[in-house]
This record gives sequence, C-alpha cells and structure tokens, in this order.
Amino acid sequence: MRRLFPVTDQTAAESPDEAGGAVGSPATAEEREALEARDTREAREAHEARDSREWSLDEIADAYAYPDPGPGEPTPWLRANMVSTLDGAAQHEGRSQPISNATDMRIFGTLRALADVVLVGAETVRQEGYRPARVRAEFAGRREAAGQAPVPAIAIVTASLDLDFSLPLFTAPVVPTLILTGAGAAPDRIAAAEKAGARVLLAGDGAGVEPARAVQVLAGLGHTRLLTEGGPRLLGQLVAAEVLDELCLTVSPLLTAGDAQRITGGPSVAVPRRFTLVSLLEEDGFLYGRYGRA
Repeated sequence: MRRLFPVTDQTAAESPDEAGGAVGSPATAEEREALEARDTREAREAHEARDSREWSLDEIADAYAYPDPGPGEPTPWLRANMVSTLDGAAQHEGRSQPISNATDMRIFGTLRALADVVLVGAETVRQEGYRPARVRAEFAGRREAAGQAPVPAIAIVTASLDLDFSLPLFTAPVVPTLILTGAGAAPDRIAAAEKAGARVLLAGDGAGVEPARAVQVLAGLGHTRLLTEGGPRLLGQLVAAEVLDELCLTVSPLLTAGDAQRITGGPSVAVPRRFTLVSLLEEDGFLYGRYGRA
C-alpha cells in the first residue's frame, strides 16, 4: 500500500539527506543538478519501497486515528466506512463482500477496533449476516489505553425491531448489542429485544430514529468514537441530518452495471455537502480515501 496524499504532516516526502543522499557542495552547476536528480530519485525509490510493503495493523490504526478530543466534554465524531465500484455500486448481488478485497477488510477491521460503537441499519444486519465484534489481541492495548471496552458495541437502527434475536449478535456478544428505535416502537418487540439481552435506546419521538438524537444518545453513554457501516439508507439519513463528520471510502476497480444501490440512499439534500480529502492510499488499483467535513 502506498500513499498518494499525506496522512499527516509527518508523511511528507523525505529530504535527500533523510534518504541517504550525499552532503556537500558540487563544484559546477551540472554536478549540482546531477546530484539533486540522483538524490530525488533515491528518495522516491526509498519512499516507494517503504510503502509498497504490507502495512502493519498499528500503522493502519495510526493513519485512521480519530481526532484528538479538545478541552471540555468529549465531542462525538461519526465516521462512515463504505466501499463502492467505479460505476457507483455499493453492493453486488446484495452484498458488499464481492467488491471488497483483503486490504479493504483489514481497514474495515481496524476501523472497528478504533470505534466505541458501530452503527448499522437493520436491513444491513439482515442482508450481511452481521455478527458481534470479536476481541482482537492486536488492539487490546490500544483500546485499554483509550478507556474503551474490549470490543465496540453494535448499535442497530430500526423502527420495527424486525430482527432475529436468536442470532449470535444477540446470544453471544462480548458487550451487549444496542438497539436504537423510536418511542412509537411496538412494546412487544422491545420486550423481545430486551429478553434476548439487547439494550434498547429511544432516539426519536415517533416510530423511527432521528439521526441527531441517535448520536447524542450514544454520546450520553460515553460512546464518542462512532462508526457507521451503513447501509445506504441509513448513511443517506445521516448525511441529510448533517451529523456525518468523516467518510472512509474504498473505491474498487470493478464495473458491475446493474441497478445496485449507491453508498447513500433516500431523498437528496438541498445543497450538496462538501468534504475535503484527508488522505488517500492505493494498492492493486484499489483506492482508500478518507474525507472530512469541510
């Protein structure tokens, strides 16, 4: 994996001296130009050699670290992680896995390991066969130092609570699964969820969930490092409510045609939201972009 755009100021290109270039004052302009060309080439080759190897999980975690909290009460930061083909498909045959790759899945796992909670729509839970987050020994020290639970909680956004409570997401999570719903949700479904061990949180006055309320409810539990993995309808709602702070987007070098969903769905916003490029990585034609709210 190589950097196409700096992840931080520290990832700027090395100077010739840092790359092992010669130090001194050539006698002529021609010699100086030759030396500068050689040093530039060697610096570029050293930089490419370093970034062409497989990155460690710690390096990926550093590249995708949440912003440092400012003074006072921690502010929730909601990022999304999605994958899309060149022609805009977020899925193939109903699932995202066929358009992903091994590195995308390593980033996927790392983003989960950095989060306090993973926010996901009920339809995505049903289609993708969601399972509870698993303990990752590689991130145990990082999570403990950040004051986090061993794994992020999965928080399902649903109005109907039409979920299979016999799934491992409810029967075998490391931390209880959260369900975000509205005050108008059916009491029998709430009771069934709680009987299955889930914690039900009200984040709306009607049947559905209000995105801004959902963020605040999770923050009230101390969950400020928020990650959503969609699906497209949920992500569209978060965009429309202007609560999305960051988008981590993998662009897969595939063309699928068809009528697959985009990474966001639902009504369009009145004015397009502007995001800025924070970092861009590449491997085997896949682009791994990180965009922040402008």
